[in-house]
Amino acid sequence: MTASAPAPCVQAAALSVLMTADPAAKAACARRVAAHWRAGALALPMRGAPGLAPDRPARPDKPVLAPPSAVPKRKLGSREGRFALLHAVAHIEFNAIDLAFDLVARFGGDARISDEDRATFLTDWISVGDDEARHFMLLTERLAALGGSYGDLTAHDGLWSAAQATKDDLPARLAIAPMVLEARGLDVTPVMIKRLRAAGDEASAAALEIIYSEEIAHVAAGRRWFDALASAEGHDPRERFQALVRQYFRGALKPPFNIQARDRANLPEDWYAPLAELME
Repeated sequence: MTASAPAPCVQAAALSVLMTADPAAKAACARRVAAHWRAGALALPMRGAPGLAPDRPARPDKPVLAPPSAVPKRKLGSREGRFALLHAVAHIEFNAIDLAFDLVARFGGDARISDEDRATFLTDWISVGDDEARHFMLLTERLAALGGSYGDLTAHDGLWSAAQATKDDLPARLAIAPMVLEARGLDVTPVMIKRLRAAGDEASAAALEIIYSEEIAHVAAGRRWFDALASAEGHDPRERFQALVRQYFRGALKPPFNIQARDRANLPEDWYAPLAELME
């Protein structure tokens, strides 16, 4: 009998997502990798295995990337305004696919994650990436219903700038990506939903409702693993979070905060409110 080939490593599978440029193909690849992981078809990396992630993931020719100040804003009362809003959210979700799978490819073998916890760590972030891919697909369906597609408008590159800044520091990545950037989504998405409903776009509002409810779990995963790493390194988690945000986050933590949603994600106000005060 011929011995069966070893299962491919989950880090290499995550890299395949990162190196797929076409948006629809990237989302499909993310969902396929997640399905393979759930089926047990991908192998755990060894403790201390090096990261496989590139500095930047593959990107399509469109959307054209520009500074945030150069991305036009439109009023939601028009089809063009609703399209611009959904395009901006789709761009965030597209980047979020890569952020989740970059965590797997870059930090999947990180020695600070115990062997007992490694599979759970990977499951959490692969599940997040699977959610983000599904969210992106939901939004591209809405863009098509409004007569366009992802890439039709200019977008900005701020999310990946945050990823590059934290590429060598897993606790910093967890602090900035899920616990600052995704938590900001919890603050602003209910307002978007309300405005879309006021404009009569119930289908788009319903899509954002799905995204909003599932992003709470993503922030919670960030907090859970941040706590584990901070505690393992002998840090007070709240103090460590605040120090890393001051070090790595170049924007401002802007109130008002959705305290109820952040509490559901186990992100208490005394973690982030002092940072907003310090950055004013």
